[in-house]
Amino acid sequence: MTLTTQNINTLLVLCKQGNQLAQMEVYKRYQQAMFNISLRIVKDKAEAEDIMQESFITAFNKLDTFKGEASFGAWLKRIVINNSLTQYRKLNRYIMVSDEGISEETEEDQYETDFEDYSGIKAKKLLECMGELHESYHRILNLHFIEGYDYEELCEILNISYANCRTLISRAKESLRKKLTQAI
Repeated sequence: MTLTTQNINTLLVLCKQGNQLAQMEVYKRYQQAMFNISLRIVKDKAEAEDIMQESFITAFNKLDTFKGEASFGAWLKRIVINNSLTQYRKLNRYIMVSDEGISEETEEDQYETDFEDYSGIKAKKLLECMGELHESYHRILNLHFIEGYDYEELCEILNISYANCRTLISRAKESLRKKLTQAI
């Protein structure tokens, strides 16, 4: 049986043993998805490529810490996102929104509004409009809607308060609604 037909758990055992062919197979299986995740955050192909490769090196070096509680892909994705956000912050492009004066007692429905009103719009147009948003709005909507992180995970990833997260998502959604309305 060749490495290309092995399941991921078998490959990971081989990777822990230092098998470079198994590492290459894992890399081949996940590299495009991890590159795309990083690219959506840093918006630079060369930077995303570097981050993706560094993330694989980190993952292989820390493979002993992988407990299998989540899938390997989810664990690797978290490494890529964290590395991408760290690099993005290093480039001083990350803008924090102050949580001063933000009330914790706002209507939950206001922040949980889905994009049902725009269900007829093609995904390409939606992503195009998202790309026109302010960097912080684009990033948080991407992590929330495309990557599927909930508010608590976003707070941890972006190192912001829960209230700030909710407000940022609300403002990002409103900005996206305006862009979509103009695009229609």
